[in-house]
Amino acid sequence: MPGLIERYRDRLPFSAGDPVISLEEGSTPLLFAPRLSERVGAEVHLKLEGLNPTGSFKDRGMTCAVSAAVRDGAEAVICASTGNTAASLAAYAARAGIRGVVIVPEGKIAVGKLAQALMYGARVISLAGNFDAALTLVRQVASVHPIALVNSVNDFRIEGQKTASFEIAEALGDLDALCIPVGNAGNITAYWKGFREVGLAPRMFGFQAAGAAPLVHGAPVAHPETVASAIRIGNPARWEQAMDAMTSSAGGVAAVTDAQILDAYRFLARQEGVFCEPASAASVAGLIAHGAGGAERVVCVLTGNGLKDPDTALSQVSGVVACAAEISAIEAAVL
Repeated sequence: MPGLIERYRDRLPFSAGDPVISLEEGSTPLLFAPRLSERVGAEVHLKLEGLNPTGSFKDRGMTCAVSAAVRDGAEAVICASTGNTAASLAAYAARAGIRGVVIVPEGKIAVGKLAQALMYGARVISLAGNFDAALTLVRQVASVHPIALVNSVNDFRIEGQKTASFEIAEALGDLDALCIPVGNAGNITAYWKGFREVGLAPRMFGFQAAGAAPLVHGAPVAHPETVASAIRIGNPARWEQAMDAMTSSAGGVAAVTDAQILDAYRFLARQEGVFCEPASAASVAGLIAHGAGGAERVVCVLTGNGLKDPDTALSQVSGVVACAAEISAIEAAVL
């Protein structure tokens, strides 16, 4: 199936002759979740963005951002990242044949995402500071060098990510509410933009981790901490736009604890057969804990694949059962 730019070129800022850097992203499943629906008393669907090429929703925006960078003659692309943007940038830079550079907070990136960025060939720089410091620095670098900044402050990222709303509208026709994790706040901004463009106005509910909840507190968090590394951000770049999305839609923002996130994380895997990364489960944790204003039809966005963070997954399960190579031992272990 063609990628996002080919599918939605008439709704994106690209002309027929523009270069397109694509891994055939998008077209992700919208999966009905029967057990979650029963638990919360609503019809709930899961938008499985972890099935994009690099395992996260970032690919939607990256195809547009890197295509625009190539069109505009950038020599390289750069980002600050907690992991998923790094992996996506690295893949699309490799596809485009240009340099990719990522700056990540030291010791704060999940191993699966780090492995991706390195395997795709990006230059990975570990910063002695958090994501917010990294973003400040890459913005300064991009302002004085011919390097395209492809964080969500780049409007092409928002353009690509809004296409998930188009797909939801095509699949459902309408919905009452959208629940979504909020970190740097670009994604909720993009979904709201997309829904407005197709004439829908679901209530937008953003959920942040309790240890990284600046929108909830109304002030930046200097030292954000949460098991959900993808949303471990203390000063979102799209703060105002995200708040506008939630207030304009009569939605809201709330925090969920790490314990609630991990409960939803395990529930999705064991009850729905869906393995997402911890940050993704914040949308479901928020729906379970806070509801969605009485909405009857709800979409929860699961932003990334569970294989992004194998260490957290292994910390949440019992160990492998050791067994001798004998039928009696196998029977004892199985039965």
